[in-house]
Amino acid sequence: MDSLSVQRVQDPITQPKGYALAQNYPNPFNPTTTIGYELPVASEVSLTVYDVLGKEVMTLVKARQEAGSYRVNVNASGLSSGVYFYRLQAGSFVATKKMMLVK
Repeated sequence: MDSLSVQRVQDPITQPKGYALAQNYPNPFNPTTTIGYELPVASEVSLTVYDVLGKEVMTLVKARQEAGSYRVNVNASGLSSGVYFYRLQAGSFVATKKMMLVK
């Protein structure tokens, strides 16, 4: 992983009503993409990327975060072209999505 930024999206009027993991965009991507997720309450958050064999290739987030909407900007220039899975774990919530890196 060459660079990474996690950004909390500020919107005091609309707090998330549930946990959610969004599809990355753009998808397919080369070499940068954005992953969004929502937390209705403060949670221990883990956002991890795996290859098709299930090997962990990137840890994007591993921290306690406040309730809110978040965006993670990912530069995957250090990875090979192919299909990857990203998994969000927050409290008892777990979700996985697929993304494709095309170089």
